[in-house]
Amino acid sequence: MRAWEFTSLDQCVSFYQDQMQDGWCNATWDKIQCWPPSPPDTVGRLPCPPLKGVDPSQVAQRKCTSAGHWEGRTLAEGLAGGWTNYTPCLIPEIRILMDKLYAKSKEDAQLKLQVAEVSRVIETVGLSLSLASILVSLAIFSYFRSLRNNRTRMHFNLFVAMVIQLMVRLTLYIDQYITRKTQQRTTGIDNTPVLCEGVYVLMEYARTAMFLWMFLEGHYLNSMLTVAVFTDRPNHMVYNLLGWGLPVVMTAVWAAVTAVQHTGTECWWGYNLSPYFWILEGPRLTVIITNFLFLLNILRVLITKLQASVSSETQQAKKAVRAAIVLLPLLGITNSLQMVHSPLEGNIVEFAAWSFVTTFLTAFQGFFVALLYCFLNQEVRNVIAKSLANLSTQRLLPKRSKRVLVNGNVPSETMVVPEEPLTVIRDDIVTETATQAGLTTGEGEVVKGEATTSV
Repeated sequence: MRAWEFTSLDQCVSFYQDQMQDGWCNATWDKIQCWPPSPPDTVGRLPCPPLKGVDPSQVAQRKCTSAGHWEGRTLAEGLAGGWTNYTPCLIPEIRILMDKLYAKSKEDAQLKLQVAEVSRVIETVGLSLSLASILVSLAIFSYFRSLRNNRTRMHFNLFVAMVIQLMVRLTLYIDQYITRKTQQRTTGIDNTPVLCEGVYVLMEYARTAMFLWMFLEGHYLNSMLTVAVFTDRPNHMVYNLLGWGLPVVMTAVWAAVTAVQHTGTECWWGYNLSPYFWILEGPRLTVIITNFLFLLNILRVLITKLQASVSSETQQAKKAVRAAIVLLPLLGITNSLQMVHSPLEGNIVEFAAWSFVTTFLTAFQGFFVALLYCFLNQEVRNVIAKSLANLSTQRLLPKRSKRVLVNGNVPSETMVVPEEPLTVIRDDIVTETATQAGLTTGEGEVVKGEATTSV
């Protein structure tokens, strides 16, 4: 029986009962491994257990004093069964992380761990709400054909990438809760080789695709509003290759490098702390920076046009702020804080502020995108309202004279009603997008390059 397979002190002591000798350190279980009896004034060594963030090729140590007791860092620790030095077992990335966490004191580290647990609860709630919101938005975009245009087609791809990432992440969190919180050893994704790594690869692919579709959204919107001559018929084949194909290449390169270089621990644990993770994180950061520049350029055009209008400075400022707030989650700029290393060396207030703000912005991103670009979108609301009005009218009609309403008119009995949407809404992407983001002047004109188009 291997040392890390023991689950209690009684089991460990019973296993080594025949090897006990007077004056020796007794067999003991440190809640991770079972240590055999050791002669006094010696150092016991065992291979590191195959755990997350641990390198099994290294060795853990435990010292038996000359008095035949396991040595502890403090007297109380020695009386309680001694202390095991697992520091050599940690992979370099985790060792640096633990040094930062315990830089001040053990009490400070425990408070930060409690903050991390609360942040995980907030994140789970946010991810669940985002997933539900995005799924409803996808259903709306798919059901109403009048909403199918170039703009919503890009939203649809972005939402699909978000759904994949959210579902994988929530599945991992649920699996980790089951496999790590239960007392019995439970087999799941978290502790199954190959499957665990494969799920993380899928999650990183979806996250990379999400960032690239955010870039395409930013590029498309910037071109619409600032380029004087721009076709609103994008090449969807090129967009699909960039949004779905390029992440395959990027993720494959990262996975291959990580599989070769990051082999010291189970399930690539801590891979996001390794320098190889920047194979993916670098392009993502580039997307955020580029989209931020797009946002500044869009706001520049907006403010220039607003200054030429008759609206007051206060109204101009409100329009600019509203446009920025609306565009932030769509362009992925809210993810920027997540790429900054957590202030583990700082005080608890600083760490809690960073943790809660970062968790809220990233976990609820999908909800805010669905809220702003679907649920609060005037075009979507009009289509749903007309559909509900149509259904309500049909129910009020007598059963024998019930007709299908098209655009609010009752056709004759001989009329053949095609399966057309209730209304044909003009595919004016510039007008709708600008209105959604607040990019209109006080006179109801849309900002686009040097020209304006009446709404």
